[in-house]
Amino acid sequence: MTTQTAAGSSSAPDGSRFGRFLLVFFAGVAPWSIQTYASGSITFLFAWGLFTPSPVSIITITDFFFRFTRGLPEYILVWPLGVACYLVALAGVTSGLLFDREDVRLTVAGLVCAGLTQLEVARGFSVQPGRTAWPLGTVLLWAVAGFLYWSRDR
Repeated sequence: MTTQTAAGSSSAPDGSRFGRFLLVFFAGVAPWSIQTYASGSITFLFAWGLFTPSPVSIITITDFFFRFTRGLPEYILVWPLGVACYLVALAGVTSGLLFDREDVRLTVAGLVCAGLTQLEVARGFSVQPGRTAWPLGTVLLWAVAGFLYWSRDR
C-alpha cells in the first residue's frame, strides 16, 4: 500500500518506485523531437544530442552549444533548459528509488517544463520553410507526468 505525505513524497513498494524510475528514465532516452526536411532527410533530437541517420551524424548537446553556438536561433536555446528540467525530474524519481524520498510534484513539474521547452523547439523549427518538427518528447514527457501525478495515491 502507498502512503502519501503532505510534501507529496510517496512510500510506494519497491516495484512501483522502480517502475516510476524506468518511465522517467526512458522518457529521457526517447527522441524528444523528430525534424523532417523537404529533401527527405530526418534528424532526431534527444536530451543528449542530435542524430541524423543518413549520412550518419551524431552531435552531442555539449558540442552543439560549445562548438556551434554562433548564430543559433533563439528557439533552440530552450533545449538545454528542457534537459535541466528533465534532470530535476530524474533526480527526484531517483531519490524516491534510492532513499524513499520523492516529492512527486517536483518530478512532475520537471517533466511538464521539459515537455514545454520541446514544444517551443518544435514550433521554432517548423516555422522555417521546408522543415517540420514533431514534438514527440512533449507528448511522452507529459504522458509520463500525468501518469505519475494521477497514480501517486495508488
